[in-house]
Amino acid sequence: MDWIISLIVGGIVGWLASIVMKTNAQMGIIANILVGIVGSSLGYWIAGLAGITASGGFLGFVIAIAGASLLIFILGKLGIFKR
Repeated sequence: MDWIISLIVGGIVGWLASIVMKTNAQMGIIANILVGIVGSSLGYWIAGLAGITASGGFLGFVIAIAGASLLIFILGKLGIFKR
């Protein structure tokens, strides 16, 4: 059951990050899920380095979206997502 919840939340986070970064038209559902999961991990890792701990709730959701947006930015600079 945890895998299903992770996929759903990852998809939502990836979708919201793609809207923020204006790459929504270029990303499908699989890309949204992957970017959401990997970007959330990236966001939590960077937040941990900065001393910010979010175990859930609104701050955790914001960190996840920020991490996914950062991942989309990095992938865009690598030429994977073009505006």
